[in-house]
Amino acid sequence: MGTVTLGVSIAVPEPYGSQLQELRAGFGDAAAHGIPTHVTLVPPTEVEADRLPAIRAHLAEVAEAFRGFRMRLAGTGTFRPLSPVVFVQVVEGGAGCTRLQSEVRNPQGPLDRELAFPYHPHVTVAHGISEEAMDLAFSTLADYAAEWLCEGFALYEQGSDGVWRKLREYPFGTGPTGVPAQAGAPAEAARATVRPS
Repeated sequence: MGTVTLGVSIAVPEPYGSQLQELRAGFGDAAAHGIPTHVTLVPPTEVEADRLPAIRAHLAEVAEAFRGFRMRLAGTGTFRPLSPVVFVQVVEGGAGCTRLQSEVRNPQGPLDRELAFPYHPHVTVAHGISEEAMDLAFSTLADYAAEWLCEGFALYEQGSDGVWRKLREYPFGTGPTGVPAQAGAPAEAARATVRPS
């Protein structure tokens, strides 16, 4: 059956997901439109395609036992010079993300894998572009803020064209609405601000 490249992440809801995606594209990041705005739980991982049923069952089990938690983004950070990334910081909800990704990557589960770096929840807004463009992303979003109730996560597959597409949503056991869409009606009880450049 071959292999597939999967990722597991928390979607940043609308209108913030599209807003940050457009800003990322505006900074010159060519990958922006192929990557829905997200907080990574499992980074790109190549697996045998016949493992998908077991992976889906595992994710459903993790989601059913999990509960919603507040997410808040504020300001920017960077992994430079170690890695060419500028991101919006997760200032509330980091503990929930860390616990969730640990359960998703459970060593006894089908998505067990080592990470190249210690887990650090964040929302990438620039990756692998010029230093000047990275500096612009860092300063433009310095006053950015958004918050929402995280009620689930999703499984994505990367196509041969490099675009990440959602395979399935996994709402938490008490989550009434599941994973926020990347495009559509604005989420209630959430806000975002961007400092004019």
